[in-house]
Amino acid sequence: MNREEKRNLETIPVGSLGMISLPGCKTLGEKVDHYLVKWRAERESEHKDSLAFSGYQRESYLLNAKVPRFGTGEAKGVIMESVRGTDLYLLVDVLNHSLTYSMSGHENHMSPDDHYQDLKRIIAAVGGKARRITVIMPFLYESRQHKRTSRESLDCALALQELVKMGVDNIITFDAHDPRVQNAIPLNGFETVQPAYQFIKGLLRNEKDLKIDADHMMVISPDEGGMSRAIYIANVLGLDMGMFYKRRDYTRIVNGRNPIVAHEFLGTSVEGKDMIIIDDMISSGESILDVAAALKARKANKIYVFSTFGIFTNGLDKFDEAYKDGIIDKILTTNLIYQTPELLERDWYISCDMSKYIAYIIDTLNHDSSISDLLNPNERIQNIVARYKNGEM
Repeated sequence: MNREEKRNLETIPVGSLGMISLPGCKTLGEKVDHYLVKWRAERESEHKDSLAFSGYQRESYLLNAKVPRFGTGEAKGVIMESVRGTDLYLLVDVLNHSLTYSMSGHENHMSPDDHYQDLKRIIAAVGGKARRITVIMPFLYESRQHKRTSRESLDCALALQELVKMGVDNIITFDAHDPRVQNAIPLNGFETVQPAYQFIKGLLRNEKDLKIDADHMMVISPDEGGMSRAIYIANVLGLDMGMFYKRRDYTRIVNGRNPIVAHEFLGTSVEGKDMIIIDDMISSGESILDVAAALKARKANKIYVFSTFGIFTNGLDKFDEAYKDGIIDKILTTNLIYQTPELLERDWYISCDMSKYIAYIIDTLNHDSSISDLLNPNERIQNIVARYKNGEM
């Protein structure tokens, strides 16, 4: 039985479904739209012709909106069709640096600030006419600036409060750097979703002969901050867990932070076991590669890296080298943020598609149904592992 048919949504939709995919999120938005159109065309409901279901089946749920720029680089948000009474979902990728705009004749790459500003422009263009606004922002804007250590700004909390003041009802993000940032908006919806199931599916589909048990496999957290992710994966797969902590030199500051002296390992022997290193993002990737090298030095077998956001700020050369030297075997990241064409061509790279999952979330929320089963993928993980062990994958 297909999961699509299982998502038996019997409630009346909150409002006519509408999606606006900001330019940086265009490809993902189109994939999500494809699933929604397909499911709603197939879904049988005796209420289809009633007033509450008007506009339920459409050729596309993507609404036409754009953010044109003036010659100075200033911009405005424009929505080209009616949004009155719609249950509106806005998709935005604040990390898509591939987009450019012209500013006094110079070509400017869009920064996270530009994307965030464009999101606010579109919300302002809605003008309070939508029935409900949900922002799906896979990489939470400024999520790394989530706590104060000196006299500094709390950008993530500010952004969340700003969106809520503009009339956003719910914010859905993936693998927030620190989910406690939702304390900034305690009366509004905030979900941080984990792509654990998609990672495991991606690994099992691409790697043969894995032995998923505590004797042959282990989950590693590269730092103390990401422990909960590693604990979750280790528990659902029945594996042991190890972690590294960063030993820093607190007497010096380099580039605004205390430099890392070494990665110290805590955990049982890794010898001969396959490793799953899990983290929320690969930025420059240095710490991930250090951790992988440290595990190899302890005679670990294959090394797989799961990371929700593959940003690769310093390019891919170091990863090519590590792959060639046998330090890493595969890196899995999601398509929630922009992926460069070079990344998608790499032998060591596996892309995990999140569009179907986002479509499930939107479809379910539009019917005002609970998404708690979607947020806890334990059952789906157990099923896919059982299928893999039976040789059905």
